[in-house]
Amino acid sequence: MISFGEWIMPVQYSSIVEEHQAVRKNVGVFDISHMGQFLVSGSGASNWLNAMLTNNIEKLENGQGQYTFLLNERGGIIDDLIAYRIGDSEFLLVVNAARVAEDLDWLNRHKPDTVMLTNRSPDFGAVAIQGPKVIELFQGLLGNDAELPPRNHIADFTIDHMPVSIARTGYTGEDGVEVFFRTQDAAKFWSLALAGGEKFGIKPCGLGARDTLRLEMCYPLNGSDLSPDRNPIEAGLGFFVDLLKPEFIGHDILLGAKQDGTPQKLIAFRMEGKSPPPRAHYSVFGNGQRIGEVTSGTLSPSLNYGIGMAYIDSGNAKIGAKIDIEIRGQRFPAVIEKKPLYKKEK
Repeated sequence: MISFGEWIMPVQYSSIVEEHQAVRKNVGVFDISHMGQFLVSGSGASNWLNAMLTNNIEKLENGQGQYTFLLNERGGIIDDLIAYRIGDSEFLLVVNAARVAEDLDWLNRHKPDTVMLTNRSPDFGAVAIQGPKVIELFQGLLGNDAELPPRNHIADFTIDHMPVSIARTGYTGEDGVEVFFRTQDAAKFWSLALAGGEKFGIKPCGLGARDTLRLEMCYPLNGSDLSPDRNPIEAGLGFFVDLLKPEFIGHDILLGAKQDGTPQKLIAFRMEGKSPPPRAHYSVFGNGQRIGEVTSGTLSPSLNYGIGMAYIDSGNAKIGAKIDIEIRGQRFPAVIEKKPLYKKEK
């Protein structure tokens, strides 16, 4: 267990590798009750969120969600989040735990009177259940006739007298859901999921497996790969920025970055030979010159070699290019790879 923001979180329950493989092959459950949950409602909610977030809220139908960014005036990433439209003028924002207070302050400072913003985080918990057996697990919990929502959608259900919202999202590259429930139901739902998933080899999973799973998929982590000093274009996440919609905070900075390019880019790489695994803040070298810094790194349980992401000078950011990672004063060879690093067998 470690301190994580204002929470105490498990790094692992059994072992990181065991939990990682459970998600890749069967099913795993992560307690994500630390994540923030905001409700936004009112006649001006849609227009206001479109001015605050990079993706286009207007494209969301009821029950649909999207990945998006909350930016500062410099185009830097305050937070990456998922926004769900849960009513004609009502939205659920799921934000990072370490950014709850900062997000609330920023949003409240820009909020018009036509919008109501509520932090429901203390009253709601959540779990992420991920893996190829997730459909079978939920058929047991909901009944064989129940259908989970499509990818990037959210729907309401009742499980064992507990009202829950189930979103078809995830952070692992596997099929999966995030389930939101009242705080008083948290322990009951957790136990129910573990009991229902026992025959499918379910494992409770901690922060360690979350990190190895997401890094294999090159999903960025706020505070490591994303920060207020980095924008979505240099992070390679321009797909989640709609520069054609009416202006949002940071719009002009991102437009310039897209048109002119950025000094650095976030790349994925793998270590070569018998190199030790990379870690955050290790220096990256190209042709003997320091060209950047690792933001995330680990030993991949699926690939069995070191992998990572790093911001490096754009001129060096070519797939297939050879680089070196400095680890404890010694440089080890690596190669820039196309994202994601892990690709499922078909």
